[in-house]
Amino acid sequence: MSLRHSPLDAVHRRYDAKMVEFGGWDMPLSYPTGTLAEHDLCRNDAVVFDVSHLGTVRVSGPSAFALLQKAFTNDLNRIDVGQAQYTHLLDPNDGSVTDDIIVWWVDSERFDVMPNASNTSSVTGALAEVVSTMPDAIVDIADTTAERAVLAIQGPNARRYVESISAEMAAVPRFAVQRCSWQDHELVVAGTGYTGEDGIEIAVPTAVAPQLFSALIDSGCKPAGLGARDTLRLEAGLPLHGHELGPGITPLQAGLRWVVRFDKGDFRGKDALVSEDERGVTRRLRGIVTEGRRPARQDATVLLNGNAIGTVTSGNYSPILGHGIAFALIDPSVEIGQEVVIDVRGHELPGTVVKTPFYVR
Repeated sequence: MSLRHSPLDAVHRRYDAKMVEFGGWDMPLSYPTGTLAEHDLCRNDAVVFDVSHLGTVRVSGPSAFALLQKAFTNDLNRIDVGQAQYTHLLDPNDGSVTDDIIVWWVDSERFDVMPNASNTSSVTGALAEVVSTMPDAIVDIADTTAERAVLAIQGPNARRYVESISAEMAAVPRFAVQRCSWQDHELVVAGTGYTGEDGIEIAVPTAVAPQLFSALIDSGCKPAGLGARDTLRLEAGLPLHGHELGPGITPLQAGLRWVVRFDKGDFRGKDALVSEDERGVTRRLRGIVTEGRRPARQDATVLLNGNAIGTVTSGNYSPILGHGIAFALIDPSVEIGQEVVIDVRGHELPGTVVKTPFYVR
């Protein structure tokens, strides 16, 4: 299967981006400044990411709200039109996370569901399965990923750069969603992100995406690639599907019970999750910090007193903290503050179990 390309592909190549495969897309890993510099810029100034590899599934019609309530774990009654919500789609058999999703509630009968890169078809299929159990539903489910690009401007100065091209977009509050106009095109802007910093994400029609990206660069905002986005999200203690979430990993194991509203009524995967809750989880996602620059890596074994107690799901060097950080699924009896050892290809790396996030502004 051939790689998909962002509407900004030519722009990235013009800026000499290092391109890599990610979730079936050819996307920028970094620019000549390098991942560490891009990470630092996001923490101290602002950067713009191309995150067009994320999907957009537009769910619209009179039954759109009811469909998403039956499909996802969180409760849309907790927000309102013009707001965004983080939620999960579960496997109905074991309650594991098929995908973690941001829902943009654009207007009363329109929701833009934002899956992870490689999961768009799975989410669309699951929504179709759920709607088939709703005999009188009036709803449309459409994959609109190819119609737009998505830019994420993140960092303490993100809104200042955006304001230089649109005060309207810059004013969208955190976790709000708003239609905006730019160069006679309608954009959807949300106060969301994946870095632990303030910022906004903009869904822009493909026809003007390169112009918007260039306008942000001309304002002084620097581009950043997915390498920095990953180190930023890890510092901020944010899970990544395929690592901290995915097949066999439930929200309860990942420490994300708050994303599941058991009291809202029935939803896909609820029975399996209730059963796990009654049994108790057999593993729990925890943070581990290590000394020095050498990080733990995915799939490394975590040991306590010489016995294996779990596995690293993500690990990297934290540019801000100056030492290694990692997520690991470990025995739930292991307490915060416990000293452990991570086996990194036969090398013992001492670590300490900690609460996450690792970094908070």
